[in-house]
Amino acid sequence: MDTKELIRRYEAGERDFAGADLGGANLIGADLAAARLNRADLSRANLSRANLSRANLSEADLSVADLSEANLHNADLSVADLSEANLIGADLSVADLRGAKLNLAKLNLARLNLANLGGADLIKAYLSEVNLCRANLSGANLERANLLFANLHKANLHNANLERANLIGADLSGADLREANLGGADLVKAYLSKANLSGANLSGANLSEADLRGAILDGADLTKANLTEADLRGASLSEANLVRANLSEARLSGTHMSGTNLAGALMPDGTRHP
Repeated sequence: MDTKELIRRYEAGERDFAGADLGGANLIGADLAAARLNRADLSRANLSRANLSRANLSEADLSVADLSEANLHNADLSVADLSEANLIGADLSVADLRGAKLNLAKLNLARLNLANLGGADLIKAYLSEVNLCRANLSGANLERANLLFANLHKANLHNANLERANLIGADLSGADLREANLGGADLVKAYLSKANLSGANLSGANLSEADLRGAILDGADLTKANLTEADLRGASLSEANLVRANLSEARLSGTHMSGTNLAGALMPDGTRHP
């Protein structure tokens, strides 16, 4: 099917284009709202500024496609292949991205608030300044993802893999990070106030100047973590592992540290814990 035929049939009222071969198609600004394009081949297609709101794109091949500034509000992208796709500035709010492949995808400035990304593969994805407020990223693979200044307020990141992710300045306040893997992650000046990090792996993470006020870190692994100048006032670190962590100039007033392992940790006053 060529582009002209697709548009003609859509304008005539047809909506079912499941399995269509549209690889490399030029669909800039096309109106395909509520179209059924599940299992369609849209690899390398240009869908910049296209209206795909409420469209069914489940299991579609959108690899290397240009979806910059596209309207994908409430679209079904479950199990779709969006690897290396350009989604800069796209509206993906309330979209279903469960199990989608987003490795190396560009999602800078995209809106993903209330999107469902459970189990999605976001390895090395570019997500700087993206809005993921209240998004579901439970179990998602965000290893080495770029989440610079991302909005993850109250996002569900339970059991997510954020190993070596760039979360500098990210807003993770109130986020669910239980049992998440943040090993080696860069969380400099990140906002983690009231976040739940119980059982999380933060070994080797850089949390210098991070805001952890009221955060729950019970049972978390902070081995060799950098907490220089971090604000931990009112945080709970019960049974947490802070072996050889750097707490230099950290704020600890009101911090709950029952059973916390501080062996070899550098304390706020510059002394080394036995």
